[in-house]
Amino acid sequence: MTMKSRNCERRRVLLKPQIDLTLDVIVNGEDGLPPVILLPSSMRDSGEFEDVAQYIAKAGYLVLRPQPRGFGASRGSLENLTLHVLADDVAATIRDLGKGYPAVIIGHAFGHYVARVTDLDYPELVRGIVIAAGEQRYQNDSTLVVSLERAADEKLPREERLKHLYHAFFAADSDASVWLTGWHPELRPVYRDAGRIPSKNEWWPVSHSPILDLQAAQDPWRPLQSRNELKNALHSLVTIQLIEGASHSLFPEQPVMVANAIINWIKTLN
Repeated sequence: MTMKSRNCERRRVLLKPQIDLTLDVIVNGEDGLPPVILLPSSMRDSGEFEDVAQYIAKAGYLVLRPQPRGFGASRGSLENLTLHVLADDVAATIRDLGKGYPAVIIGHAFGHYVARVTDLDYPELVRGIVIAAGEQRYQNDSTLVVSLERAADEKLPREERLKHLYHAFFAADSDASVWLTGWHPELRPVYRDAGRIPSKNEWWPVSHSPILDLQAAQDPWRPLQSRNELKNALHSLVTIQLIEGASHSLFPEQPVMVANAIINWIKTLN
């Protein structure tokens, strides 16, 4: 990857889109550059994307990581939270820090729900969507959900948590210990319920924007038989790319490969 000399130091900005809403946004890159949004997975915040954010920013983009409500210094009502409300927060970030320029939105795992609904609700603000380690449309492996909840439980023994991290999130050759911290299980019920509204059937088969379906080769949430399911539904809108040596956590496992894939795909967009 060719890195240009740019000011990509991490900084924080607090936005106040409404009197009762504060959005804590981690920013990498220079103002005025094309915006790229990074949205985190379930029970985790966007601070852990630093390596990938730096790579993307150095390639000439303004990388914005709005923390979900309840994470970092983001504060807003958690009552009746829905994907529509979370999409509102993303849109507010694009309008303010991205100056309304259409953004590429990268959603990691649960974050891709928010990315897709932002495209549904605010197509004028979305240039493209990256689904990073998105699960198959209909998830039927209940052991993965169990591992999600147990991996996040800091009261459990380290070895038990590592077992669940490797089962659901990390390839065998990866270092799963990096995810022993950074969990917010107290917010799990709120965001689990938010992820159900609107129904997946309303947004999964629809897109106004091109999509990069960035799949981890060892991801149990996205088994082999589901590799082409989104492309079969949305056809030429979807580009599939496989990242080897990674499972569902993806970003801490292969940050350079992930960043390269995203940057190269963005260059193909109008």
